Amino acid sequence: MSSSTHFVAPVKEAQVQVDQVHLSTRKSNLWLDAWRDVRKRPLFWISMVFAVIVIIMAIAPGLFTQVAPAGGACQLGNSNGGPAADHPLGFNRQGCDIWSRLVWGTRTSMTVGLLATIIGTLIGLIMGALAGFYGGWLDSLLSRIGDIFFTIPYIVAAIVVMTVLSSARNELTLAFAIGGFSWASTARIVRAEVLRVKQSDYVMASIALGLSRFKTLLVHVLPNAMAPVIVVATISLGHAIVAESTLSFLGVGLGGNTVSWGADISQAQATIRTAPMALFWPSLALTIAVLAFITLGEMLRDALDPKARAQR
Repeated sequence: MSSSTHFVAPVKEAQVQVDQVHLSTRKSNLWLDAWRDVRKRPLFWISMVFAVIVIIMAIAPGLFTQVAPAGGACQLGNSNGGPAADHPLGFNRQGCDIWSRLVWGTRTSMTVGLLATIIGTLIGLIMGALAGFYGGWLDSLLSRIGDIFFTIPYIVAAIVVMTVLSSARNELTLAFAIGGFSWASTARIVRAEVLRVKQSDYVMASIALGLSRFKTLLVHVLPNAMAPVIVVATISLGHAIVAESTLSFLGVGLGGNTVSWGADISQAQATIRTAPMALFWPSLALTIAVLAFITLGEMLRDALDPKARAQR
């Protein structure tokens, strides 16, 4: 037998480096990620400061002025007068302090705007959640009702309501006139979000474990579908303030001796050539307040959208 010789090539061990995955130890969820995003944006803080000032002014107007906005504090001798001591913005046509009326008008606009936003958001939340979660004929019915309200300009509808209810004009009536016809867009957003959330595994597991569909909707679906609702409500607050001022400007708002930005803008039309500042100041206050809330809502919308954060 012939013996065979085997040759084995030397094996050199290669150093293989494996990338290490570093996992962050800090907590993270949708709201924390949104906060980390918005706190780095100067526009968020600017809009937040103005929004807080407007809210404080509406809650405690006495902190900003001690002059009454109407009644005995108005003197015709001061009609269209310029700035004076304790009257930094001057006087309007009736001799009332413009700064005082701006401050007290904030309460009226914010009260109506907030009530209208709450009413519209609640109606839209209920309609959209039921339509998206249960589907079927209920979805078709509620969606068609929403389409009808969506085609009706809520300003026009509010004008009709306030004209019919002219003897019962108050903040609540005006809020219902605005919010009762402006909920359709919120309902659409809620429906779309509920349709997305209800496909989640934890929702299916909740139903499989025996929890009723209605409790599943309240406990699991709605809390996880609230992010876009909060954004829409913030933006809607600015729109509701504009609606209140528009109705007061048209003479179908609260009426009477109620102090509001829209009423002051309407009254200042007559003296726009001789005393334009009486029109400028309430218009500026309205613009700043509305812009602050709408900008704040847009900042929240971008921060709560992971795709938008990834693109920046």
